[in-house]
Amino acid sequence: MNTKTLLATASLTLLALLAAGVQAQPVMKDGALADAAGRTVYTFDKDEANKSNCAGACLANWPVYSAPAGASAKGDYGVIDTAGTRQWTVKGKPLYYFVGDAKAGERNGDGKAGVWHLVK
Repeated sequence: MNTKTLLATASLTLLALLAAGVQAQPVMKDGALADAAGRTVYTFDKDEANKSNCAGACLANWPVYSAPAGASAKGDYGVIDTAGTRQWTVKGKPLYYFVGDAKAGERNGDGKAGVWHLVK
């Protein structure tokens, strides 16, 4: 299977998971921040405090980690509005999924382009 096919499959898998609904506050799983199902979430160095700078093609590859409408953030977590969606943050940094992670526990987005990082 070539890289494009793998990425397309991963994208469809992630979109199906995200379509199931918004997500609860992130949790630490195996030393990295993840959603309740164990899917890794990432931060983007080009974001500003409590503001996402990921749009268009960026969001196609790095979908927002969505928060429910009535989400109550606790501790280091917060919620901002991004591209018409409520998005979880940690210490003011917006959180995203990576379409290259096909299943829980994968961390293929860490270090991408030198600007994407998992949260340890």
